Amino acid sequence: MKIANLFSIRTFSGLFVFFLTSAGLLAQPDFSGTWGLNESKSNFGNSEFRMAAVTMVVAQQGNTLSVESAQPGFDGGEMKQSASYNLDGNPSENSGFMDIMRKSVISWSADKSAMTITTTMNFDGNEFKTTETWKLSADSKEIAIEQIIPMPDGEIKFNLVYDKK
Repeated sequence: MKIANLFSIRTFSGLFVFFLTSAGLLAQPDFSGTWGLNESKSNFGNSEFRMAAVTMVVAQQGNTLSVESAQPGFDGGEMKQSASYNLDGNPSENSGFMDIMRKSVISWSADKSAMTITTTMNFDGNEFKTTETWKLSADSKEIAIEQIIPMPDGEIKFNLVYDKK
């Protein structure tokens, strides 16, 4: 009887630890924080336009990811933008540059280490689809964002790195 109980306790303990660590390994990263663009680590590809936020304030609570970003405006001022996304794969709608409505869907990599935001927008009757893949560094001090923007003559690809402030 004691051997059976000992086996049951060991089995239960082993399964408990397995599920506890498995859940931790598959947890979504928390991108929350204030982030600043690290231009020296970023790659703007062959684009003459640097359409990247200089700062981002990210809040991740429950099923929602909120992003407040600021980038240089065309007039030398600052252009601010706010967006809110559903983390469960349901579509989100946000107003973008020139009040263009942006419909976004978030998907996660199989191991939950990367988040991809696929955004569709309509401009002058043409549909555009962009993707941003976010990855948090192991120490949670950097976010790497690969941004792909399709253009008529090919795509523009940015690799942006943000440091936690």
